[in-house]
Amino acid sequence: MPVKVSVIVPVYNPGPYIEDCVASLLRQSLPADEYEVIFVDDGSTDETPARLDQLAAEEPRIQVIHQENSGWSGKPRNVGIEASQGEFVMFVDNDDYLGDEALERMYDYGVANGADVIVGKMAGKGRPVPVELFRHNHPKASVENAPLIDSLTPHKMVRRAFLDRIGLRFPEGRRRLEDHVFVTEAYLRADNVSVLSDYVCYYHVKRDDASNAGFQRFDPVGYFRNLREALDVVERYTEPGAVRDRLFRRWLRNEMVERMRSNRLLKLPEDYRKEMFDEIRGVVVERFGPGVANGMQEAQRIVAALIAADRLDDVIAFAEWEASLAPSATPQSVEWRDGVLHVGFTAEFTSHGKPMTFPAEDDSDGADLDGTPTDADDAIARVAASTVARFGSATADFLVRERSTAAQFFQPVELTRETLPAGDNDDQVRLVLRGTATVDPGTAAGGVALGGGLFDVFVRIKLGGWTRECRLGPVKLDPRPVPPAGVVAGRVVLPYWTAKQATLSLDVDRAVKGVGLGRLKPDDVTVTGDRLRVALPLHVPGDTKALLRLTSATAAEPVDVEGTLSGAFFEATLPGSALADGTWKPALCLAPEADEPRFLAMSVSLAARSGRVQVVRPVKPAGPSTGQKVVRKVRRTLGKIARKAGLRRGNGA
Repeated sequence: MPVKVSVIVPVYNPGPYIEDCVASLLRQSLPADEYEVIFVDDGSTDETPARLDQLAAEEPRIQVIHQENSGWSGKPRNVGIEASQGEFVMFVDNDDYLGDEALERMYDYGVANGADVIVGKMAGKGRPVPVELFRHNHPKASVENAPLIDSLTPHKMVRRAFLDRIGLRFPEGRRRLEDHVFVTEAYLRADNVSVLSDYVCYYHVKRDDASNAGFQRFDPVGYFRNLREALDVVERYTEPGAVRDRLFRRWLRNEMVERMRSNRLLKLPEDYRKEMFDEIRGVVVERFGPGVANGMQEAQRIVAALIAADRLDDVIAFAEWEASLAPSATPQSVEWRDGVLHVGFTAEFTSHGKPMTFPAEDDSDGADLDGTPTDADDAIARVAASTVARFGSATADFLVRERSTAAQFFQPVELTRETLPAGDNDDQVRLVLRGTATVDPGTAAGGVALGGGLFDVFVRIKLGGWTRECRLGPVKLDPRPVPPAGVVAGRVVLPYWTAKQATLSLDVDRAVKGVGLGRLKPDDVTVTGDRLRVALPLHVPGDTKALLRLTSATAAEPVDVEGTLSGAFFEATLPGSALADGTWKPALCLAPEADEPRFLAMSVSLAARSGRVQVVRPVKPAGPSTGQKVVRKVRRTLGKIARKAGLRRGNGA
C-alpha cells in the first residue's frame, strides 16, 4: 500500500512530553500501512533516543534517525523530508499532538481540493493559535482571500512533489523563524492551499515548565535578522501594493508592535527593552511603507507611529495606560428555547476595573490617526476618539471552548451597539455591545454535535484598538438564571455557573447532581395501572428515547424499560410480571445512544406487590460511610488541637 502521509517529528530532549505526541500518532484513524512516522533525533541527551529506538522496534510504521545536534529544527525536518516516502509530509513538534482523525481528514481534504498545502485547525493549550483563519473551511485559500499569513508555524501537511518541484526546504542552523521563511514561500508558490476548520487537527501545547523554544528569551539582533529573511520571501514573490502590505502587516503587528504593548513590554528588563525597541525600529524604518500600518487597529497604528519616530518613552507611557484596560462580558439571560440555548450578554472594555469611557462627541480631527502623536496623552486621545468614530464596526464573538483540549468553536451572535451615558459626566460615554448568542448542541462543534466534556464560554471583543477575550461572567443578576439541563441531539447539556468565578460553562454528558434527578419527590411520579409517568426538571424539545433501569435487592437482574422523554416528562409501560415483590430503585438513562450511556439514580423508589407498583417512596439520603466518619472525626480533633495551640501562642505574646 503506498504511503499517503509521512509524519516528520524533530526531537530534542522532550522528556515525558513526547508521550502524548507518540500516543496520538499511534491512534490515527488512517490505516497503519498508509502512513509513516519519522522521528529525527537531533542529538538528544536524555532518555528519548532509547525510547524511540524501542518504539521503532515495535512499530513497523515508525522510523528513527539519529544525528548530531544541529542547533534548531530546520535540519531535522529537512532530513525527515529526504527520508519520507509519503505523498504528503506532515510536520509535528515533539511536545504537541494530533487529533485522532487528523491525518485522514487532512489528506482526504487536500486530495479532494488539489491542495499543495493543508492547514488543519489548531487548538492552543496554553499557547496562542490563529482564530480568524479557522472560522470556517477554506477549500481554495490564498493569501489574498484568507488570513493564511496568521498561521506561520510549520504544523502543516505539504505535498512532497510540490516541495521537490520548487526546491523548498527549511533554513538550517542556529537561528529563529525558519518556519516563517518556509511556510511563507509555500503559501505564495502553492497552486492551492486548503484550510480545514471543522475538526481540531493539531494541539499546540505549552509545557508545564515553559521550556518550549518559543517561550525562551531571544537575541533581538539575530531574531530580527532572521525575520528580514521572511520579508525577503514576500518581496521576491509579490509586487508592491496592497497584498504585500497586508502580508508585511502580520510581522509588524505580531512580532513588533505587540511586543511593545501593555504588560508584555513593561515586564521586560529595561536594557533588554531598549535593545528590542532599537531592533524593531530598524526593521520598521527600513522595510515598511505607510500602507503596512494603515490596515491595523487604532492602538496598533499609534504604537507603530511612535516606534518609527524613535519615541520609546511615549511607547512605555502608552503601554502603562493600556495595561489598565481589560475586556468584560456580563450575562443578561440564559434560557432554552426549542432545543437551542439562548444567551444574552453585554460586552465592553474596562479601565482599572470600571467601565471604560470615551469622548461623547465624534471629533473627526481626534479620530485621524495619521501623523505621529505629540506625546502619550495625545496618543491616548487619538485612540479614544477613533474608537468612538469607528464604533459601528465593533464586534463581539461568542465561543465555547473545551476545557480539556482548548478546542474552540464560534457560535452565532445577533449584535447591537449602544452608546450609553457615563454617569453624570455628559462629556463621556460608554461603548457597549449587546448580543444574543445561540448554542445548538447538535451543531455547536463546527457543524457537528458537542462531544462529552466541559466547555467554558468566552466572549471575544473587537473594539477600536483592541481585540481581546474574556470569560462570560461573573453573573450579577439576582436571582441568577439557572436553566435546567437540556436533552438535545443525544446529549445531556447542563448550563451552569462556575463555583469561584460565577462564569458560564456547559457540562455535556458528565453532570450527575446538576441534572436534578436526585431532587425528585414522590409527587413527581405517577403510576396508573402499568403506566409510569415522571415529571422531570429538564428541557426536552421533542420526543426522545430514554431507558429506565429498575434494580432490587431481591432480584438477581435489573429490569430495563424503554420509554420516551416528551416535554418535561418520562413515560413508560412497566413490565408487571417482571417486578417481584419488594422495593425497586429506578435510574434513568437520558441518552441511551451515547458512546458511554449513563444511568442517573432517582431520589424515589417503587414498591411492587403482586406484579404492580403500589407505592412511591422517597429514597433516604445515604449517610457518610464509616471511612468518611473517621476522616471527619480526625479533622475535628486536629482542628481543636490547632485552635488550642493558637490560644497558647496568643497568651504567650
